Amino acid sequence: MKKKVYIAQRSCLVNLLREMRIEAGLTQASLAALIEKDQTHVSRYESGQRRLDVLEVREICEAVGITLAEFVKRLEKALK
Repeated sequence: MKKKVYIAQRSCLVNLLREMRIEAGLTQASLAALIEKDQTHVSRYESGQRRLDVLEVREICEAVGITLAEFVKRLEKALK
C-alpha cells in the first residue's frame, strides 16, 4: 500500500473518532475519564500521534454509545 493512501486512511480514522466523541457531547477529558486514561491519551490518538488497537477502539465506542460494528460501518463509508 502506498504511504499517501495509508496517511489518508489514518486521517479518516482519527477524524471519525473525534467526530464520535463530539457527537456524544464529550470533551477529550470526559472521554478519557470514561475509558480510564488521561486526556493526553485521547489527544494523542486524535492527532495521529498514537495508534490504537481494536480493543481500545471498542472501548471508545462503548464510551460514546455506539457498537464496534457501527463504527466499522461508518469508517468503511468514510473511506470510500
